[in-house]
Amino acid sequence: MYTFTPEELIQYMYQETSTEKTAAIKTALENDWKLREDYDNLAATQKQLEDVKLSPREDTLKKILDYAEKSLSLLHPH
Repeated sequence: MYTFTPEELIQYMYQETSTEKTAAIKTALENDWKLREDYDNLAATQKQLEDVKLSPREDTLKKILDYAEKSLSLLHPH
């Protein structure tokens, strides 16, 4: 039996595997509880990553806005 790598399982998860490999992984997931457990762990991690909300720090936003304002004043002096 072929052993699938975590990378192959991730490709399968994102539907990036060939038709043949997709069928092989699907069959393996139905018959190999350890592989299924690994896949379920990857899927849970994927879900957690999708739920992460990222945003820049306030001082980063201020620096960007200050830079934009300075750039505009150089382009359009009073």
